[in-house]
Amino acid sequence: MLEQPGFGRRLRQLRKQQGKSQVDLTGPGMSATYLSRLESGNRRPTDRVVAYLAERLGIPAESFQEKPEDSLTDAVAAVDTLSESEVTEGAALVLADALDTSTDVDPVIRWHALAQLARVYDILGDFPSQRDALERLSELSDELARPMLRIRARLRMARCARNLGDAETARRAVREALALSEQYGSRISTPELVRGNLVLVSAEAELGDLAEAARLIDEVCGSLERTDGALAAEVFWTAATVSTRQGNHARALVFLRDALAAVESRDNLVLWIRLRLVAASLSMQAMPPRLAEAESYLDGVEPLLKVTGPLRHWHELLFLKAKLAFHQGDVDRAAALVTEAEGGVKTLSYRDQIRFEVLRGVVALKSGDADAGPRLREIIAQVQRANMPDLAAEVWRTVAESTL
Repeated sequence: MLEQPGFGRRLRQLRKQQGKSQVDLTGPGMSATYLSRLESGNRRPTDRVVAYLAERLGIPAESFQEKPEDSLTDAVAAVDTLSESEVTEGAALVLADALDTSTDVDPVIRWHALAQLARVYDILGDFPSQRDALERLSELSDELARPMLRIRARLRMARCARNLGDAETARRAVREALALSEQYGSRISTPELVRGNLVLVSAEAELGDLAEAARLIDEVCGSLERTDGALAAEVFWTAATVSTRQGNHARALVFLRDALAAVESRDNLVLWIRLRLVAASLSMQAMPPRLAEAESYLDGVEPLLKVTGPLRHWHELLFLKAKLAFHQGDVDRAAALVTEAEGGVKTLSYRDQIRFEVLRGVVALKSGDADAGPRLREIIAQVQRANMPDLAAEVWRTVAESTL
């Protein structure tokens, strides 16, 4: 007979891997209450129960035998096969549960599991959980004392810190990765090196050193071996963002169009969608704003996002549509879209979360909300405390333009 609590842990993992609820496994002689007790380890399974559950899950009864290392490996393999559009919170739960319940496994397998968990949280836009996974990954990398694992963990942490608005940590993590590479002679692949430098560019810009950000992005652009593909698109996108923050909107437009031309939808649909969301945002930041262009980009991706792509991109679309409506002078529509989008604000990057809160504030201000002014001042103070002068300047400008 299978023993508890191992049987319950394995049952729960197998059920979640198939995306089934406890109700899906209930039937004659198997109530939800009894199933819950089995999973919690409070009831021992009989042979009849094992046979019943194996049939409901379509698996051999032997699959319930808990094997920690195999269990974690299976969870990693299952998540690894998922595309970005297929990743759900259930995938994160399966992998997190396998990590928590699998002990005495090969630490390299655990490293890969943590790396996959961080990837899942990144796709879901759950950056605080991603940071926790990456902190564990960094600690394990240092314990293993393997330079490439330490480098990759820090590069991943840098990207996460950027999304959380922690530019200092992002910059430090990239520099540590580059220093480790030089110290141990570990060659970082070209894509990893380029993407690490793009994070460094973003961090320098967030910290207010636009001149250094521009210098770095010019170096990265000059190092590109080809002008098509995902890597080139990310470089041009970053260059367009830096140029926009410098106020050089003509140069930003050139980079933006290069980024859009670098990737076809059939090659990388998620990146293709992401680039058009970025294009819409940058078009609205131009002076003067290119509103018709922004609307065209958003209209082009909305039908796709209704059926595919990470959910966080849908929330970003709603936010950008609200921003567009406000620019167009339709305050009522902007307010309605803000309300629709607010449930997904946590999946946005820190910068976009601030932008969303500012938009919510100026919409409320235009609608006559007397409390909107103090809330906007608190947002400005928050960004200043975060040592993000570039974002603080953007917030000031948005508020000033909205009160004219």
